[in-house]
Amino acid sequence: MVYSVEDRILIENLYKFKNIDAKKLIREFSGKGWTVSSLNKLLRKLRNTGCTRRRQGSGRPRSARTDDNIDSVNELILSQEGAPKSHRTTRQISRETGIHHSSVYRIVYQNLRLKCLKKRRAQELTVANCALRQTCARKLLRRFPASAVDFIKFEMYILLQISLLQYLQY
Repeated sequence: MVYSVEDRILIENLYKFKNIDAKKLIREFSGKGWTVSSLNKLLRKLRNTGCTRRRQGSGRPRSARTDDNIDSVNELILSQEGAPKSHRTTRQISRETGIHHSSVYRIVYQNLRLKCLKKRRAQELTVANCALRQTCARKLLRRFPASAVDFIKFEMYILLQISLLQYLQY
């Protein structure tokens, strides 16, 4: 059974100072749902180690997400100062460091708190493209009745703003 931190402190203090065993604890705290075997196990741990907390380093050891690996991934994942576009993908880092690519991905997300984005090709909009889109949008607006034009203008305005922003980024 899993005990909360408060329960562990309570059991530890009652055992140390009042010398109450497992059966007396169950009688006294019948609403908690504790079992004799789990309390005996907890009390044995208390007698052997002196506390009820989990021992430091008792879990499964980390193999890939060590501090050295996190530092090496951190150096490769971000562009270096003064050298733009020197970052690497997770698979490239995996090849260079010998760490499995899923472990690199986990390091990036959980330890470095970054997001991996995939590079995509995009169409570059020129001034001529923007002008052509604007004339096509005006022709399209002439086809619809006046009652629907306000809503369509709003939609087209947003689309034009997006296309202009894309143009200004390049």
